[in-house]
This record gives sequence, C-alpha cells and structure tokens, in this order.
Amino acid sequence: MERILLIGSGGREHALAKALAASESCEKLWVAPGNPGIAREVECVPLNVADHVAVEKFCLRNDVTLVVIGPEQPLAEGLADSLRAENIDVFGPSQAAAQLETSKGFSKDFMRRHHVPTAPYRRFDASHHDEARGYVEAHNLPVVIKYDGLAAGKGVVVATTHEQALEAVDIMYKGAFGNDGVVIEGFLNGAEASVFALCDGRDFVVLAPAQDHKRIGDGDTGKNTGGMGAYAPAPIVTPSVMESVSEKIIRRVIDGMAAEGMPFIGCLFCGLMIDGEDVNVVEFNVRFGDPETQAVMSVLDADVAALFASAARGSIDAATIRSTHVGFACNVVLASRGYPDAFEKGLPITGIDEAEADPYVTVYHAGTRMKDDTLVTNGGRVLGVTAIGDTLAQAVARSYAACEKISYDTKVHRSDIAKRAL
Repeated sequence: MERILLIGSGGREHALAKALAASESCEKLWVAPGNPGIAREVECVPLNVADHVAVEKFCLRNDVTLVVIGPEQPLAEGLADSLRAENIDVFGPSQAAAQLETSKGFSKDFMRRHHVPTAPYRRFDASHHDEARGYVEAHNLPVVIKYDGLAAGKGVVVATTHEQALEAVDIMYKGAFGNDGVVIEGFLNGAEASVFALCDGRDFVVLAPAQDHKRIGDGDTGKNTGGMGAYAPAPIVTPSVMESVSEKIIRRVIDGMAAEGMPFIGCLFCGLMIDGEDVNVVEFNVRFGDPETQAVMSVLDADVAALFASAARGSIDAATIRSTHVGFACNVVLASRGYPDAFEKGLPITGIDEAEADPYVTVYHAGTRMKDDTLVTNGGRVLGVTAIGDTLAQAVARSYAACEKISYDTKVHRSDIAKRAL
C-alpha cells in the first residue's frame, strides 16, 4: 500500500488527487499545498515545496512511499533529484530530463539529434537580440516565436506579420518571462492534440489523447492562455496516428534520454500538430497538462497509485490499467475576466454544490482560496467544470449545464470547447 505526497495546488493536482485517493493501493494521500477543493477530499499540508529539505523531512517523518510532482517549477528546480538522493521514490523526471520542457532550445536540439519530427527552427541566446530580429524579418509567414525557458504556457506567439514577429522578439528580450533567449520556428499546419506517456525510464504506456483550447476566445481567437478547456479522447488521434506517435516520437525520446544519461521517469506530455497522418511535435512538457488532465483522468479506469509507483520504481505495470478511455469527458475552464492579463481576485464563488449535484460532473478547483469562511477567486483560471458521458456530445452538454449553475462577478468561459470534434 502506498503513502503518497502529491505536490501542487491547481486543477491538474485536484484531478490527480481524486484519482490517487480512489486507487485501491493508496493507503494515505497528502497534497502540498493543495487548494480548497482538494482539502474537501484529502489532507492538505502547508509545505513550502521550494524548500527541498522540508519536503524530504515530511516524507521521512510520515513514511511516504511515493512523491508525485504535479507542476513544472519544482521539477525545474530539481526536487525529484533531492528526494531520490534520500531514497524516496518519485513520479517525475530529474532536473536534467526536465530540460525537455524548461529549455525549448534543448528540446529542439534533442529532437534533431534523435530524429523526432518537429518544425524547422533556429535558437538565439540571450545575447543575440539583433540576430533574432534579423532572422524573423527574413522568415516566411506565419512564423512562431517561443521564449526559450518556462513561461506558464504564455511564451508563444504565432505572428502573421513581420511587425508582430519583431514585437514578440522585443518583448521576450526585454525580460517579460525571464532572461533566456528565443526559439524561432516554422509554422505547422494542422490541428493540435496532446498525448500523455507515462514512463519508467525504459518503457511507457499512453493514456487517452486529448485536445486543448489555448486561445482565450471562441474560434481560437485572442491571446494564448494556459488552456481554456479540453476533452478526451480526441478523435483526431486515430489508432494509426497513435501508433506513429508511439514509434516515431515517444520511443525515440525515451531511448534518446536514456542514451544521454537522463532516463525519463514521469509523465511525458507530447504536444502534437496533426495534419492527416503527418505528426510533428510542437512542444514537450515533463508533467501532466492542465486542463487536459481533468479530462484524461476522468475517462481512465486504473489503479493510478500503483501505476505511478511502478513507473517511479523502473518497471511500469500496464496491468494496473483496466481501460484508458471509458466514455468521454469535457472540461470547461471558468476564468476571470481580463485573463491572461490583469484580473480581479477575491470575488465570492457560489453554485459549485448545485453543479456537482449531477453525478456525472466534477468541479476541479484551480485558482480559488478561502477568505474567512467564503470560497473566493484567486487566479486567472478559477475552476475546471468537467463532465463525463457515453458520447462526447453528452459530456459537453453536461459540462456547460453545470457551468451555468456557478457564479462569480468576473466569470468568463469559452462556449465552443470540443466543437471541432462535434
């Protein structure tokens, strides 16, 4: 039986907490620091997850057998390495392996070395602002400008004019996200999809494919966000596409990372561009995605605790999965007006219990907190309203019906989640 510490505080962690707590092999689950929604279901602990020693001491004091790291920042800071040095099993990659997400330049160079299909690119470090400007001025349109480091899902601009491209380069070099350089890529045609591969350093299993909706507005308009909704499974990822993803992308990454001395243990998030049978990697993340996880976990029938533990210990057990997709799930993100720019916090939220009166609906907390005894908004993405159904249309209808029951003054959401598939 597993005694598990889950690191994180968002909607992704709420979905992971729910799945772990429901696992037959989970004896005890703590979440650090968690959120008000998670705290209704399992014990949250006020650990400073940036303090690796404090996390280690908590694990040793409480006989934790497995740590699951949700967000990218602790992985970037080497929390998995610190815990493994204390012989604590971790579902999450090392700091070195996490470079697949923490440096887009590293990721693109790795893909080139190991023949993983992706868009053509050039990378420019922090001292080559003028060279980056010159390159985009001569580049065909559209052109994609990406901040090299972590940017909370917002450091990507698809420019349709050279003026837009130059503005994006200038903003990134002025330190909007940090002091890393940029990667400039050719534009890929097609539709995006996400595939999660759970890896043990040598082998992997894939979960139901999902499709995210990155732009703030209906019809994929407006600014990029961390994600405004998702559904799973995504029909664009056909069995033949999934086979290609497994053979030409995931297998090459797992083998390449092992060959370079950075075996990948954890969740490899493959952000894909699919054009018919042609598949390219847009980006890798080294953890579960948000808002895809809320949908993917909703259709997964498995002993998730045993699955993660087996991967962490180097021998992933596919038999812990009964089915990767039972029915369909749709997750609609309720955001704060103004997101992804400035937005108001601290607004009372009502109606979650009414929304969850439907047994097919779960409301995952993302940006919430308790103020006195009142649940209030505390982020740009506030809630993930997720519903399951026998069909995708049924899941979508249930999710939107539940959204109408929830209220706060700045509530906004997209009205077209999963419309492409329907």
